Amino acid sequence: MDLKISNTFSREKEILRPIDPEHVRLYVCGPTVYDYAHIGNARPAVVFDVLVRVLRRLFPRVTYVSNITDIEDKIIDRAKESGESIVSLTNRTAQIYREDMAAIGVLPPDVEPRATHHVPQMIALMEVLIAKGHAYVAEGHVLFAVPSMPEYGQLSRRDRDEMIAGARVEVAPYKKDPADFVLWKPSDADTPGWDSPWGRGRPGWHIECSAMAAEHLGETFDIHGGGLDLVFPHHENEIAQSRCAFGTGFMARYWMHNGFVVVEGEKMSKSLGNFYTVHELLEEWPGEVIRLLLLSAHYRAPLDFTKAGLREAKAQLDRLYQALELAKDVPTVQPHLELRNQERAMVGIDHPQAYYVAEALCDDLNTPLAISRLHSLASRLNKTQKEDKPSLKRTLLQGAELLGLLQSTPDAWFRGELDNIKPIEIERLIAARANARKAKNFAEADRIRDALKAKGIELEDGPAGTTCKRS
Repeated sequence: MDLKISNTFSREKEILRPIDPEHVRLYVCGPTVYDYAHIGNARPAVVFDVLVRVLRRLFPRVTYVSNITDIEDKIIDRAKESGESIVSLTNRTAQIYREDMAAIGVLPPDVEPRATHHVPQMIALMEVLIAKGHAYVAEGHVLFAVPSMPEYGQLSRRDRDEMIAGARVEVAPYKKDPADFVLWKPSDADTPGWDSPWGRGRPGWHIECSAMAAEHLGETFDIHGGGLDLVFPHHENEIAQSRCAFGTGFMARYWMHNGFVVVEGEKMSKSLGNFYTVHELLEEWPGEVIRLLLLSAHYRAPLDFTKAGLREAKAQLDRLYQALELAKDVPTVQPHLELRNQERAMVGIDHPQAYYVAEALCDDLNTPLAISRLHSLASRLNKTQKEDKPSLKRTLLQGAELLGLLQSTPDAWFRGELDNIKPIEIERLIAARANARKAKNFAEADRIRDALKAKGIELEDGPAGTTCKRS
């Protein structure tokens, strides 16, 4: 089964042809950690989580890199306002981000590089650009010389005036061209900085991702993703830096971008009272409800995130879990022998009907169609004869797993609370345990498991993640 994706660079839907057919490599721009993630930040995390789940069913190996930006002017300003150190601020908010994303079903990336851990790589990249005539030093700054790259602007397809206006670049006297952008800037005594050949300073935002992507995926890789707002200038500048430094014809072969999120029909704004953070929403709604709403529109389309939409998403999940509850005594079938092993390995599913959901996702991640097919499967599971129920139940669960849905049990879903522990608290503890296990802090992981078990909550680890049930 081929995976078709919309390539922002070509403006066409293309079949994914990895550079190495045995190993898909992708990079997605992660959060700038200085505050709680809002739902606009959550959308790309969920969208590309689904993409990775599909890729892992189609290809033998996938390396997913998503970074943490922990040095940026917004972070510096917030630290000064609060009096909290930058290290404390970024560590705390990065951990909250991980836990909130885990609560909405986002699996951790294979590699999560932090910008501050890759400053030497950034400096080395700038030195190459200077040596090749694509960057220059001026008054303690290092700037990329945009006119040195004739192909600049191919991703966004903007003309020169649009690019200068869209980048909101500072027209400083030390710039050779108004479109040139900063790779390195000086730091004063009160601002974080690193030693460099050009004096003490800090990197610009764009060079961070070029350096981290190259370090963990190579000079070229398969897919680069992010929100639509990153097409210009961030991704355009990444392409320029990477291609000019490495002398390659492309940085990523495919570029994918999710659409904007509005709230209650308007742009999200604290002054309008429609600024929703994932952290706050999780106090009121199960993580799967938030996830389902974020997947309810096609990823490239705008999404209107509303409280009515959350209620509808909850009702939809109730119906799906109800179908599983009614079929709780139905065993799932074993793989059909007539399904060839190669076909089964390609999609990670064990029954031909499971193509019903996978096929929708392989058409440019058509999550609305995939969700509608889950409902169709649930309806058939409710109505069909007993002999068909095992295969339908298995198909429903396998299709839902590709979407990161139905990861609880009907009992836990409908119970709502387990011994006065809110579902969000359980989800956060499960996420904290997963992070502890990833860090090989098994003592902490066991402590969390035992604490939940003492309250009558049994954790079960499986290929699709961790679920809970009453012990």
